[in-house]
Amino acid sequence: MKLPLRSRARLAEILIASLDDDLEASVEDAWIVEAHRRDAELRSAKVKARAAEKVFKRARAALR
Repeated sequence: MKLPLRSRARLAEILIASLDDDLEASVEDAWIVEAHRRDAELRSAKVKARAAEKVFKRARAALR
């Protein structure tokens, strides 16, 4: 608290950025796990794949 305002602000930026880095890594790890899960479901035929253009067409129609 004895640092000048600018120094405290810079320190706060650095600390917040370090939190963002940890959060981004955590989110990325979660997406990798999810991608593997979805791949396994497709390979086992537990779910059926759909063409992206059909999915997007249906989504656009639902938004109208």
